[in-house]
Amino acid sequence: MCGIMGYIGPREAVPIIMEGLQKLEYRGYDSSGVAIIEDGVLNVYKKVGKLAELKNQLNGMTFTAMSGIGHTRWATHGRPSDVNAHPHADCQGRFAVVHNGIIENYLPLREWLISMGHKFLSETDTEVLSHLLEEFYEGDLVQTVLRVIDKIEGSFAMVILSLDEPGTIVAARQDSPLVVGLGEGENFLASDIPALLAHTRRTYILADGEIAVLTREGVQVIDQFGNSVEKPVFEVKWEAAQAEKGGFDHFMLKEIHEQPSALKDTLSGRINPDGTGVLLNEITMTPEELKNINKIYITACGTAYHAGLVGKHVIEKLARIPVEADIASEFRYRDPMIDDKTLLIVVSQSGETADTLAAMREARRRGAKAIAVTNVVDSTVAREADYVLYTWAGPEIAVASTKAYTTQLMAMYLLALYFAERRGTMPREELKTVIREMKKLSDKVKVILDNCQAIDKFVAEYSHCGSAFFIGRGLDHTVAQEGALKLKEISYMHAEAYAAGELKHGTLALIIQGVPVIALATQQALFEKMVSNIKEVKARDATVIALAMEGIKEVEKVADHVMHIPSTHPVLAPILSVVPLQLLAYRMAVARGSDVDQPRNLAKSVTVE
Repeated sequence: MCGIMGYIGPREAVPIIMEGLQKLEYRGYDSSGVAIIEDGVLNVYKKVGKLAELKNQLNGMTFTAMSGIGHTRWATHGRPSDVNAHPHADCQGRFAVVHNGIIENYLPLREWLISMGHKFLSETDTEVLSHLLEEFYEGDLVQTVLRVIDKIEGSFAMVILSLDEPGTIVAARQDSPLVVGLGEGENFLASDIPALLAHTRRTYILADGEIAVLTREGVQVIDQFGNSVEKPVFEVKWEAAQAEKGGFDHFMLKEIHEQPSALKDTLSGRINPDGTGVLLNEITMTPEELKNINKIYITACGTAYHAGLVGKHVIEKLARIPVEADIASEFRYRDPMIDDKTLLIVVSQSGETADTLAAMREARRRGAKAIAVTNVVDSTVAREADYVLYTWAGPEIAVASTKAYTTQLMAMYLLALYFAERRGTMPREELKTVIREMKKLSDKVKVILDNCQAIDKFVAEYSHCGSAFFIGRGLDHTVAQEGALKLKEISYMHAEAYAAGELKHGTLALIIQGVPVIALATQQALFEKMVSNIKEVKARDATVIALAMEGIKEVEKVADHVMHIPSTHPVLAPILSVVPLQLLAYRMAVARGSDVDQPRNLAKSVTVE
């Protein structure tokens, strides 16, 4: 989940690396560093804190090095500190390594290397890589990297700079993303595409087990056995400006406002021209395979898991298939009942989420077919799944996911309708009604974004509070969980979501005067019960901000503040109801002075368990 940048070519390397790291700081920001070869010396500069701290350290220094590597870190092994920051060097200062992932067997390797006389400086697992390189090097860096890979277990995207071979950078990938940028007389490496777009759109997306050897003249890709690999060039189509703030104060706010276009893009080409059915050419299951499915598991982490909870509701309701939604980090440890009639749906914005990948691999090992819902083309989850349904959210820079979540919801609706249509579980007219409403969602999200004054008043009054509670029933409860997560992760306000019917089973003990309660009431079939739950918390002197569809006036009689969303089919309400909650979290975070785009202790893409 860290950021990696590398360069080799005719230009000064440090400015290019620092510019690339700036684009990658969302992947990790507790420390950063660069390594370059200059005047026959391997120099490493690194600093705890955000990238600005490293910039301050380098300010005023002049560099002529034309190759180098850099890193922004999110701590796993070892606290954030100067010494634990990457790059890591060996005892003699001949090798520098940056690494994303976890070396699972680093402790026995460290002990062995210490017994061989190596001196370790950091607490990290990564440092074993530089010492292994030192131990094994016999004049050929590529062969040395192959030996190191054979010794280590775990996940890695590692990039190596060697004093002995200054005209070469070697990179290797296993379970962590790594992209090669192809230039003219120069080449680049990064853990994500935005870092490369200022220089090139021609890339190699490295696959697991692949090693890239970069020189000024070109790039060679080999497999873990040293065999040459012919890689197709992946041409990046989206604009570099998409990865910038575009005039908004924060990436998160920009991405909230990008949701109408992201939803439209995700739906594009997936509805019949006459609006009577769903087209998912990516899902090539036969009618017999579809009918033989007797259970679906949806597994994911964090916000993607909340999208999976909505998926569970809508697939069961529309397609009439039993569905379990499971947190990916727990899924494979509970020995789930899986066979060849089980379908697994995995949801991951990055397509590299370690726990989600592990769950998918275990389910497929047991005979299940897997559908991946992801935002990243050619990501690991996309390559390993049987079928892939891409969400076209575009790059999402803010750590707190917004447009990735709503496009994941759109993907869930598409899958639910696809299954329902082919299994014959929905009347044709109802199918057409839902599809018709789906096509209106992007415009309705825009309406919400243009009319959210009630949020400002609520934030002004309650940004000082220490806790907030979210309640809802049915689909509203699943959205309440996402709303609570957004609020806690960027504003640091304690927030919890509860099924409203459970209030009397303990939660009411926490409701006292002035505690804000956000009550979702978009489900017509449960509306009267929800009004009763609102009255329960009001009777304990809570302050209630309610969320309901337009035209529903009854809620105004019981709530202190009301936010309305445009009317839609109840099944589709989560895409609309989550938008005010995203804005609420954003504005609460701004009011409380939090770092909105880079909340403490969190990173964007969690590629380790």
